[in-house]
Amino acid sequence: MLDLFVKGGPVMYVIALCAMGATVIIVERFLFFASLAKKQKELLPRLRQLLKAGQFEQAEALCKSTDAPLAHLAGAGLEHRSLDELSIKEAVLNAANRQVPRVERYISALGTIANISTLLGLLGTVSGNIRAFGVLAASGAMGNPALLAGAIAEALITTAAGLIVSIPATVFYNYFVSKANSIIVDLESTVGDLVLLLVARNEGK
Repeated sequence: MLDLFVKGGPVMYVIALCAMGATVIIVERFLFFASLAKKQKELLPRLRQLLKAGQFEQAEALCKSTDAPLAHLAGAGLEHRSLDELSIKEAVLNAANRQVPRVERYISALGTIANISTLLGLLGTVSGNIRAFGVLAASGAMGNPALLAGAIAEALITTAAGLIVSIPATVFYNYFVSKANSIIVDLESTVGDLVLLLVARNEGK
């Protein structure tokens, strides 16, 4: 394996860095989304129970003690529950604008790595072919077999390495984008219901 890495030439070092970066991002996002799902699964039933019972102070305290996007949005709405509907919506929207980047963090970087890895593989292919033609030009029609084989190996190895990094990175990028969009839609729906509840509470006073 190390021999193949060396034969791939200088481009392999950049591809290896891309592989490391993609791995770190994938692991971090998996842990983040798993933790987020667990927190919100525990939060929602308790929050709904408190809201139905009209225990808004306890619900606000629960949101402040939970580090999850839904908790931050609900907490912002509950904190401003005595205001008019427009003010409540604005408070929740501001909280959402602060939470969305957290949900989407590093995903665009993963997409960039997926694209760059393919291009780096192509760059290695081009540089390997340039070397191969250089060997042919310097050594005649057949060229030096050892040098020619090394140049061709560089082209093929870097192409394969770039695809090995790019394909899973692209798959996980699309998965995380879908996951983030689903979470954002759920947040909008849940908080929309919360705003309606708080507005109805204010009108019923």
